[in-house]
Amino acid sequence: MSLVHAFGGLKPRNTESKGPPFRKWMHTRMLAQSLTNLLPALCWLLGSVANAQVSGVGDKPYLGWSSFPVQTVRSNFLTQANMIAQSDALLASGLQAHGFRYINLDSGWQGSFDGYGRPIPNSATFPNISALVAYIHQNGQKAGIYWIPGVEYPAVAANSPILGTPYHIQDILAVPYRAGNAFGTPGTTSPYHYKIDFTKPGAQEYMNSVVDLFASWGFDLIKLDGVTPGSYSYNLSIDNRDDVQAWSKAIAQSGRPIWLTVSWAMDKDYLGTWQQFSNARRIEGDVDCEGNCATSTNWALTSYRFYDLVGWQYDSGATRGWNDLDSLEVGDAISGLSDEERRTATTLWAMANAPIYLGGDLTNLDNFGKQLLSNDEVLAIDQSGHPSQQILGGDTPVWASALGDGTYYVALFNLNAFLSPVQFPWSTLGFENAMQVRDLWNHLDLGNFSHVFRTVIPGHGAVLLKLTGRGDAGRSPSAILQTYEAESATLHGTAVVAKCPACSGGAKVGGLCCGANNYMTFGNVVVPRTGTYWMQVDSMTQGPRSLLFRVNGGHYTTLNVGGGSFFLPSSTTVAIGLNAGVNSIQFGNPTSYAPDMDRIVISGDGSAFPPNSVTYEAENAALEGGTGHFYCEYCSGAGEAGFIGGGSGNNVLFSDVTVPVTGTYQMEIDYLTSGPRAFFVSVNGGPDTELDLNGSSFSLPASIVVPVQLKAGSNTIRFGNPTGYAPALDRIAIPLSPVKTKEDE
Repeated sequence: MSLVHAFGGLKPRNTESKGPPFRKWMHTRMLAQSLTNLLPALCWLLGSVANAQVSGVGDKPYLGWSSFPVQTVRSNFLTQANMIAQSDALLASGLQAHGFRYINLDSGWQGSFDGYGRPIPNSATFPNISALVAYIHQNGQKAGIYWIPGVEYPAVAANSPILGTPYHIQDILAVPYRAGNAFGTPGTTSPYHYKIDFTKPGAQEYMNSVVDLFASWGFDLIKLDGVTPGSYSYNLSIDNRDDVQAWSKAIAQSGRPIWLTVSWAMDKDYLGTWQQFSNARRIEGDVDCEGNCATSTNWALTSYRFYDLVGWQYDSGATRGWNDLDSLEVGDAISGLSDEERRTATTLWAMANAPIYLGGDLTNLDNFGKQLLSNDEVLAIDQSGHPSQQILGGDTPVWASALGDGTYYVALFNLNAFLSPVQFPWSTLGFENAMQVRDLWNHLDLGNFSHVFRTVIPGHGAVLLKLTGRGDAGRSPSAILQTYEAESATLHGTAVVAKCPACSGGAKVGGLCCGANNYMTFGNVVVPRTGTYWMQVDSMTQGPRSLLFRVNGGHYTTLNVGGGSFFLPSSTTVAIGLNAGVNSIQFGNPTSYAPDMDRIVISGDGSAFPPNSVTYEAENAALEGGTGHFYCEYCSGAGEAGFIGGGSGNNVLFSDVTVPVTGTYQMEIDYLTSGPRAFFVSVNGGPDTELDLNGSSFSLPASIVVPVQLKAGSNTIRFGNPTGYAPALDRIAIPLSPVKTKEDE
């Protein structure tokens, strides 16, 4: 049985998205390019394009380790001696017996060029790279190496001959000279690497010679970085599609089976190239802080993979290549992730069937990290060849994959920092009852569950199940399924309709950002009865962006999204409360960047489970005094409130925090600071409570959960600091149920 979405059995269509929110919304693109955007969707419908990468090594995502995360915190780490130590540590860890085999060298191994213009190692740090690879192989492992498209300046200046040909390096360069990859500057005549023109004789032979050199050293994997279209570079004067094809051809002729990954934040509009000529593509930027926090990674960077993956979820597999989420930094407690976050990240990587290559120093693996990474029931999901799809989105998303024999993997997540109850109806997967439900993290058989699975998930936690579905859920006689096209909505301000051949109705709406008057309204959403329905939102973006929507003029709800294209929509389904009769739903982002909109689909019979928490974005609260709102790429809502404190008048006031009953609630505060700062928090005009915080980043939010006493109905919560500076504030989130006391039990 194939997966079905929550809206009554409709099969998910191949909808995709991607992108960076700091980029200006693109109103038009050449018609020919727009038409080519239909190819990935058609390929999905037909089954596949050509097999991914011709070397035959990509039937399953690989498991291993990468040097790059440690390089971001230890600049002198990349040496032959350290790579030997990592290889030995992997062997000694026991993880190799569970499939972890690759030792991958990232950027920095190269020192100069040989007489044929090919990169060769830095002799001071890698005195004998062939011996290093032989040592890795002797340990029963495979070795990976890093390079980027084009020819670097020293080889260009030397105009080296190309091995086995009468040509020289300058004979194969694109003219006029231009940047060879995303690390160069478009339009420059002296880029970091010069672009190769693969229509010229000698160009493919040069690429063959480079790959042959890597193969002679014994390498089993190549990471090709800075590849465009992608790598946050959207200027098509730098276009590496022909480079990727040439590298794939070079690998094929080398006679050595070599995995090829293209990196990073690849543009999904060109998915056909990435699928055919590589084994994997990085779908987003680095998961590493790289100086923006005190650790190698953190929750903000790691958790955004939940949103990125949605736009690519139908496009991976053995014949299509795999979605690479970047390194999985869960091996030790100093990565910047809590134990719950480490388990959650591992769950997502496994459900995505992503390559799992660890970050961190393998000599520092702790027992919890080893326990996570040696769970063969979880690793079997990653190796299953059945990448999961998001079934429900929001703050408690659910992902699932069907194995084709009635068996399912189901992962339930809690992206809030506080404990959250989660209720998941099996009918969203097309069956009524779940039999032989097994908790894969705890190795527990939970029995059978009729209709609904209920659990409580810790903050930033996950539950991972394997089960068998029984009974056709069918469709409720009173269920509705109604589509509302964005181009038919009422547009305000800068909101505008643009062509989108792959969109439902052939059009989309953009320009929904950066102003309270720039929005769109579906003003005639009709349902037969008051209740909670499912709303599928089809949107498009490149990188993280956020939609804020509100129903009938009520509170804003934040929908954080990510993706790989402004022309290929992706779908997220969330619960939404509607009144009987006519409703209006407004979409936009008053203070930051929103994705483009294709359509919404309302479905169900009003009996869906409502959300169990509410988010209040700081940038959309009342900003008093000198406090202002600012773009924040990895913040909820893609924005933050800053310049809080330093005086009694510079505050953030949440003026309508609404809860159903009086009681003590857990309030999540997502904040940004580098060094110690303090909030003074006042509820309903009461006395200030000082909240001392510390952190290491003004660009990546952290979370804290504190108890707060609220009354039934509307409350005010003010954040400030009358004497010193406060952290920047991303959001607060409040569960809709108070904390239970002993008297309640």
